Amino acid sequence: MSVNVSELYNKKVLTLGGRMLGEVKGVMLNMDKGEVSHLLLNNPENLIRSNNLRTDFVKSSVSFKRVRKITENIVVSETEE
Repeated sequence: MSVNVSELYNKKVLTLGGRMLGEVKGVMLNMDKGEVSHLLLNNPENLIRSNNLRTDFVKSSVSFKRVRKITENIVVSETEE
């Protein structure tokens, strides 16, 4: 699946079951692999200011491996497979 990173911003993220998880507010890149690793559903600046970065990151991000379809929305699996 090939897509411009800029096209991901502000798209709604939905599970296959139709549950809305949020909107893409940022992306995390794996520079070694040259690919998106996570979609951030919270403003990245809020994560930087977090007292519990690891927990807040897990709660407010979705692994890109879960992405199944990108149209006007992003559809993700319920869990990482």
